[in-house]
Formats: sequence, C-alpha cells, structure tokens
Amino acid sequence: MQIEFMKQLFAYLSIFGIIAGSFSHAQTISREEMIFLTSKWEGDRFDDGRPRIPDDLIERAANIGIEEAWVVLYNAGYKNQFEGNWKMVHDDVPVIGRALTAHYMPSRPDVLENIMERGHAEGRSGNHNSWPIQALQKGDVYVADCFGKIAQGTLIGDSLATAIFNKTGTGVVFDGSARDLSGMAEIEGFNAFVRDFDPTFLEEVVLMGLNTPIRIGGAIVLPGDLVISEPTGVLFIPAHMAEEVILTAEFIAVRDAFGYEMLKNGTYNTGQMDNAWTDAIKEHFLRWLDENPDQLPMSREDLDAFMSQRTW
Repeated sequence: MQIEFMKQLFAYLSIFGIIAGSFSHAQTISREEMIFLTSKWEGDRFDDGRPRIPDDLIERAANIGIEEAWVVLYNAGYKNQFEGNWKMVHDDVPVIGRALTAHYMPSRPDVLENIMERGHAEGRSGNHNSWPIQALQKGDVYVADCFGKIAQGTLIGDSLATAIFNKTGTGVVFDGSARDLSGMAEIEGFNAFVRDFDPTFLEEVVLMGLNTPIRIGGAIVLPGDLVISEPTGVLFIPAHMAEEVILTAEFIAVRDAFGYEMLKNGTYNTGQMDNAWTDAIKEHFLRWLDENPDQLPMSREDLDAFMSQRTW
C-alpha cells in the first residue's frame, strides 16, 4: 500500500513539475505586470522582467548592516521590509542576493486538478518544489511563502539545497520549513532561514505563483528585491532602492569609523560626534578619507556625489 501511495505521489508531482519547457510559462504574472509592479527600477532586467541588480552591488551589500539599511528604507516610507524570528542552518553565513519568489498555498482538489492538467499540456515533469529551483540563476535567493507550515511544509532537504547552492551560490528564505538539517550543514557557504526543521516530506501544498509578490511574515517581497540577512533577521530591499541603501549604509559605516577613531584618540568628544558636525569636523573627515583610502568601500567619486546631497 505504501508503494502504491508513493507511485501516486510521484505521478502527481511529475504532472505538476516543470523541468521541461520554457520557464516563461512558469511565471504567473506577465512581463508587463512585472515591469509595472517594479516600475521604479530603471536598470537591466531578466527576460521575465525581474529587476537585475548588478553583481557589484550585491557584493557590496555583503558588507552593510541591516540596522543602517533598515533606517534608510524606513525614512523613505518602506516600513514593511524586515522579518525576524528564524531558525538557520548556519548562524554565521549571510544570505544575500536577488529575490526569486514562490507562493505556496494549502492544496485543494479542484485547483490541483487544473494545475495538473496544465502541467500535462505544457509537458512539465519533476517535483513541483523543484519548479522555482529550475528558474534560479547565479546570485538569486529563493524566497518562498509557504504560509508558515512546519510539518509537511519542508520545501527542501539536503539534495535540493545542494542544487540551489550550485545554481546560486547563496541560500534560501522560507516562511515554511526544511528537512535534513545535518546534511545541509555540510554544504559550505549555504544557509537557510526557515521557521523550523522537520523530518516530514512536503505534502498538501500547491505552488500557486512563481516570481509574484509574496508576504514573508510582516514583510512584502517583490521579485528582484535585494535580500540581506543577519542572525537577527532578513531585510528585503526594493531593487530601485538598493544602490541608495548600500551607499548610505557604507557612508554611515565610514563616518562611524572616523568617529570611533576620533573618540579613541581624544580629538573630539561624544557630543561633537553625535550631533551635527561643524564645518571644521567635516573638513577633518574629508582629510581623514584622503589619508585612509582603504576605509572606502565605494569610489571616491560616488562618495563625493553622495556627500554633496547630504545635510550630514
């Protein structure tokens, strides 16, 4: 009886899969809708319309803090971009990259039947939870809303985690669970932010959307958002805000490094550093930058342009 059940399960998953065929069919919103929802993004896009944040910005994002980035977003009116309360495979491995989103819902027979028929028509094969994985590219982060499901909500185990890491070089963020913690822990450089770990297999869920807007706890995530993480949680930065957030966070870090050094050697006191800087301190800061070019994570041209628009 168990063998027969597994055969039926495999048949269902195969019908619902997508390994074969064009991934443009896998997307449940059109390219036009994707561009509409992310219309403030003016850079390159993937074929499906998802914003393509440059690789160099993703590399720089690895060195900024969530607190500084969150403040920039909050001040700009983006107040629903952070989510905490996670369990991780490794608490010292950040997950950073462009969001590729997936939306799961509880299974329902009529909806499942329609999806199965469409899967037949499009010639798809493979497990449905491999559908988003097949669409991943280097630098992507697989972000999935699995409605917080733990038991039977395990979107990946160590095998799929290996496939994800080989394709992206990053990790995953799931409002759901994962299995095979010990196996995933052996994948050097990989991390998963999940609600919990569970030994069960994925059951009674339907993949209703790929690269659609999703909700992760109290945060909204759009395809192409910049994902950054720390043990405290995950921040989803709208693609069009990525460069501003990164540059501002980098500036704050450099400014703080200058302030720390000045306080340590007694050049200035905390009142002078924590309040609006005088013109003399600003000039001292610029001289200090010239003397310490290794402190700059951005180009001096970018920094000068940025500082010309700041009120300090």
